Amino acid sequence: MELKAKLYLVDEDGNKFMGIGVLWLLEQVRHQNSLRKAAMALGISYSKAFGMVQNLEQSLGVAVLNRRKGGSSRDGATLTPFALEFLSLYRSFEQQAKEGLEAPYARFKQELNGLLAGIDEHGGEA
Repeated sequence: MELKAKLYLVDEDGNKFMGIGVLWLLEQVRHQNSLRKAAMALGISYSKAFGMVQNLEQSLGVAVLNRRKGGSSRDGATLTPFALEFLSLYRSFEQQAKEGLEAPYARFKQELNGLLAGIDEHGGEA
């Protein structure tokens, strides 16, 4: 048995705007220099990726992409300096939050094993 935790940020209305999917998308934009290419690399539609970025920007109140329009490729995007710092901050938060779950989870497993030890194979107490 292992613990899996999903962390995400929500706005005041409870709508998700930042989580692992947005994190992966922004990291791909950083590597691909394109929102369209980042979306393709993750197997999601451009419109979904655009919506994810737009939702993040609206919730934070700050741009996370520098968009380049026009030209033959008609695409291109880089992360803003804010976005680069935000990614680093979010990754650190995510790691610390998950590490903070290790001790309570270890206690839970130990107590669960004790509880299970008191149960016979038919579900009754031993």
